[in-house]
Amino acid sequence: MKKYIIYMLSCACLATGCATKKKSQHQELADQILADTTLTIVDNLAKDVIKDGFNAGSGYSQVWARDFNTLIETSLNVRPKEEVRGAILLFFALQQKNDEMVDGYVLKKDFTWNDDTPYYSDAAPGHVGFKNTVETDQETSLIQLVGKYIKKTGDVQLLTEKVAGITVLSRMEKMIAYLLRERYNQQYGLLWGAMTADWGDVQPNDDFGCDWNKLSDEAIDVYDNAMLIIALQYLVEIVPDKQKVAEWTKLQKSIHDKVRKYLWDVKKQKFIPHIYPKKSPVPDGFDENSIHYHGGTAIAIEAGLLSKEEIAIVNKQMVENVKISGMPSIGLTLYPTYPEGFFRGGMAKPYVYQNGGDWTWFGGRMIQQLIAHGFVKEAYEEVRPMLDRVVKNKGFYEWYGKGDVPSGSGKFKGSAGVLSKAVSQFRDWAATQQKNPDKQ
Repeated sequence: MKKYIIYMLSCACLATGCATKKKSQHQELADQILADTTLTIVDNLAKDVIKDGFNAGSGYSQVWARDFNTLIETSLNVRPKEEVRGAILLFFALQQKNDEMVDGYVLKKDFTWNDDTPYYSDAAPGHVGFKNTVETDQETSLIQLVGKYIKKTGDVQLLTEKVAGITVLSRMEKMIAYLLRERYNQQYGLLWGAMTADWGDVQPNDDFGCDWNKLSDEAIDVYDNAMLIIALQYLVEIVPDKQKVAEWTKLQKSIHDKVRKYLWDVKKQKFIPHIYPKKSPVPDGFDENSIHYHGGTAIAIEAGLLSKEEIAIVNKQMVENVKISGMPSIGLTLYPTYPEGFFRGGMAKPYVYQNGGDWTWFGGRMIQQLIAHGFVKEAYEEVRPMLDRVVKNKGFYEWYGKGDVPSGSGKFKGSAGVLSKAVSQFRDWAATQQKNPDKQ
């Protein structure tokens, strides 16, 4: 009888022990995160960099919508709300008569680089706008920026603020209309831009590379369309108009379904880099669909385009690509790279700039999505090289080459912003675990 009781107790201990072990794994990770001084160091450094202003970073006098969109939450933690609001409104003052939005702006006295297509507006007489027209993420970046601002501040009055007689909400509606009029492919039901490397803004066959011209090739990719889905999600969330919400929800679903139909490769479990409605610039003999687009994939996850199972698969692909390439982190833009000489200038070489360079600016967004979808252990492991090089270099470089060599701006605020937000997510998850160890 005694042996039977001991046996039953042992079984009970084993059963409960498994559950305890599962809880303790999360608890141990939570404790590790909360005790990690590197997270604190990186977060403090990020805030120090971002509080300097809204420009993209050292070496950049310009304020870019696509960059500002990734550091807005931290900006609101370290800068007065009124200043952030004013910087946002200035974008709308530079909206063009055809309803398109500029990439960014700069004071006229700082407009010193060679750009033969400046953008002006009577509503912003002291500033000059600029735009890399090969891209299609300017309007969607600004809408996301507004959405994040309103969610964090509760300042819904921004939507009814008039800029040159037109409300911010009306201007955003006009921006969506512009995209559907000027950058929408009817055959595929998706947005298009020029062929670039993933989310990049440099096309091949052109020395400058950032403006649409006769050398450009129309291309449809996941990044531009995922950015539109996310922008529509923010509009649905912040605008209390049932008719408009219904229209945006319908458009959002349509883009979602078309991305899954045309751009998701079910067999390879990855996104197709590009659809070329007209001609392809890719040289014969090179299989572009062998390339994994890391940045666009991270944004696609944010847009809700992948299931949890698919997120696990693409994350493993990214980790494997990093291992094979010898690059430092999943910030690796794409793998394998485009052939040498396909792009002009520095990007002609593999693992340079957007042709396979390592960008925390997008790698950090993948980390954010891993945390958001419950892959916290993986996120914590994969963010480590990004954190360690910030501490080592005492700054946030724009991108990194082979051997983790830092390049570009030494205080790139987009990198600072995405890591600061990821740190906040890690801490929120860990705090929740301490209160409720069963919560994933």
